[in-house]
Amino acid sequence: MREYLPDESADLIYLDPPFNSNRNYNVLFREESGADSQAQITAFEDTWQWDEAARETYYQLIKNSPENVSRMIGAFHDFIGRNQMMAYLVMMTIRLIALRRILKSTGSLYLHCDPTASHYLKIVLDTIFGKENFRNEIIWCYKTRHFSKKHFGKKHDVVLYYSKTDKYLFNWDAVLRPLSESTIKKYRLKDERGYYRLCGRGITDSPIRSAKDVDSEWEKTHPELVIRDYLKDGVPHEDYWNIDIINQAAKERMGYPTQKPLALLERIIQASSNPG
Repeated sequence: MREYLPDESADLIYLDPPFNSNRNYNVLFREESGADSQAQITAFEDTWQWDEAARETYYQLIKNSPENVSRMIGAFHDFIGRNQMMAYLVMMTIRLIALRRILKSTGSLYLHCDPTASHYLKIVLDTIFGKENFRNEIIWCYKTRHFSKKHFGKKHDVVLYYSKTDKYLFNWDAVLRPLSESTIKKYRLKDERGYYRLCGRGITDSPIRSAKDVDSEWEKTHPELVIRDYLKDGVPHEDYWNIDIINQAAKERMGYPTQKPLALLERIIQASSNPG
């Protein structure tokens, strides 16, 4: 990777690595009619083994990595042992070190995973990027028809969001959630700045009716205090995202079993990069 991607050359990195689910994923080709073809290829094997390659990578990390990374991966080895999960973490660690190198100081990384290994991967990312650069654990919620009689339905993925430094790009106002019609209707008044509603302690439905956002001294000296709350373009997103999975009939569907919806990727791109 070093010979192809120079240091600090990427503004944003999103990676959706295999989750160590111990499955092989196939991609079906399409017939001209749009139906699935009998021909298929194995897109990737989500099966990890503690083999010679994993062993060599582990010792490379122990010998050549910064002390905190060496100690982290060594502790995992002592705790987890030599198995599939350890092989997965070793291969992810060496890649995340390389990805941090190519990330700009203002850049961000989003690692998409599931609860199978997200708790381990957060420790890896805390070690490589610094726990102070952890920004969010984003929960992507979705609905499927699958259920189990042995546990609650597993209906979410995890996206771990880190920046390289504390001077990172985040366009919070580029990914606002639209206001509901009922909220918009409350903004009935208008002046040169736009539509607004009146807010204050004595006004019904006021968001500061309890005066939580009003300084106590102002409350004493200005009992008649009224604020104009102007209509905004939307509200900021929380760290849980309700985005539908790609259904079988979706135009964006490519036949890739773990393909993620464009809406999810667009939100990440708009929040952590600029046009162009």
